[in-house]
Amino acid sequence: MILITGGMGYIGSHTCVALAGAAHELLILDNLSNSRIDVVNRLETLCGKRPGFVEGDVRDPVVLGEIFERHPITTVMHFAGFKAVGESVERPLEYYDNNVNGTLQLLAAMRRASVRTFVFSSSATVYGDPASVPIRENSPRSATNPYGRSKLIIEDILADLHCAEPEWNIPRLRYFNPVGAHESGLIGEEPRGLPNNLMPFIGEVAIGKREFLNIWGADYPTHDGTGVRDYIHVTDLAEGHVAALNYLNQNGGLITINLGTGKGYSVLDMVQAFERTIHCPIPYEFGPRRAGDIAQCWADPSLAYELLGWKAQKGLEQMCSDTWRWQQQCRQLNI
Repeated sequence: MILITGGMGYIGSHTCVALAGAAHELLILDNLSNSRIDVVNRLETLCGKRPGFVEGDVRDPVVLGEIFERHPITTVMHFAGFKAVGESVERPLEYYDNNVNGTLQLLAAMRRASVRTFVFSSSATVYGDPASVPIRENSPRSATNPYGRSKLIIEDILADLHCAEPEWNIPRLRYFNPVGAHESGLIGEEPRGLPNNLMPFIGEVAIGKREFLNIWGADYPTHDGTGVRDYIHVTDLAEGHVAALNYLNQNGGLITINLGTGKGYSVLDMVQAFERTIHCPIPYEFGPRRAGDIAQCWADPSLAYELLGWKAQKGLEQMCSDTWRWQQQCRQLNI
C-alpha cells in the first residue's frame, strides 16, 4: 500500500489516478488546508475504487503512528508541501515548519515502522537563478526564496539519510511547472483565493472570475521580457512518479531526476496559447517583478528517459484545452 501525503491536492490527486491505473493500493493523508474533501469522491470515479483517506497533518506524530500501525504501508509519496514562491517570501517560518519539519516527522515515523521507500516532490527552484539552460541534474543548486530553500534543505536531509542508512530508496523528483488537468474535467488545480500560479490565474480571467491577469515583470532578459518556464502537463508529471517507483522496485538507491519537457515558454507565450484555445483575448496588466522570481528556467529531461523510460507526452495545446475544460467545470461546481 502507498501512503500519499497531500493526495487530495493538485499533483497528489493526479498521481493517485496514475497509481490506481497501475493497480496500486492507496491511502491518502491530507489536512485539507489547500484542498477539498469532495476530491475523494471524484477520485473514486476516476480510480474505479475509493482510495482510503485520513484527515490529518504530516507534522502530527500520533496520526502518523496510527497510520503505520493500522495499514500495510510499503511506500510513501510526499506531496504535503506549501508551494507558492511569493507566499514563502512573506511567510518563511510557516514554509519551513510545514515543508521541512513535516518531512522530518514523516521520515521518523517511516523509520519506526521500517518503511524505507520515500518518493519526494522536489522542485526546479533548487537550481535558484540558473547560470545556463537547459538545466541538468548536476547543475549548481541554490535558492532565491524560502520555498526553494525548504526543498533544497530536504534534498540534503535525504542525501544524508541515504548515506547513513543505504537501505532507503529515495527518488528526488525535481518538478518544473505543472499545468493542465485530468482530461475528464473531474480534478485539477483548485487554488484558494488569488491564484499563485500562472495557468489557474489565466483560467479564472478567461472564465470571468478575474478582471485581468497580473504579469509580474516585463523587463527580464528573455525574448519578450516576461519570465520563461518549462510547463509540464500534470498527468505527464503523475506518470513520472509511477515510472520512478517502477525503477526503485528494480534498482533501489537514491536518484535525482528532472521532470520537465525541455521546452521554455514565456508568460506571454502561455497567454497567447490560451487565447488560441478559447478564441478570446485574455486581458492583462504588467506589474513589477516579484521577490524571488527568476528570468528563465527549463529542464534537460534526458536522464528521466535514460533511467526511467519516461518523457512528457502532452504539448502546450493540450495543457491549455484541459485547463479550460477544468475551469468550466469549476464554474459548474462553484469552486
